[in-house]
Amino acid sequence: MKTLRDATVGETVTVKKLTGEGPVKRRIMDMGITRGVEIYIRKVAPLGDPIEVTVRGYELSLRKADAEMIEV
Repeated sequence: MKTLRDATVGETVTVKKLTGEGPVKRRIMDMGITRGVEIYIRKVAPLGDPIEVTVRGYELSLRKADAEMIEV
C-alpha cells in the first residue's frame, strides 16, 4: 500500500482510497481530493511536513498525517 506521503516530488499520482475517519476525511474531501483524482506533488518540506500538491488546478498544502490517509 502506497500513500501520498510515499510519493516523490514531481510525480503525478491517482487517488485509490481515503482511509481517514469522520472530520479528517471530510476535510480531505472538501479540498477536492476524492477517489480517481490526480495529484501532482510539487514540493515536500525538508522534514516532510507540509507536502505541497496541485489538485484540480489548485495548489494546496497537506499535513504529513493527512497525506498518510490518502492511498495512491
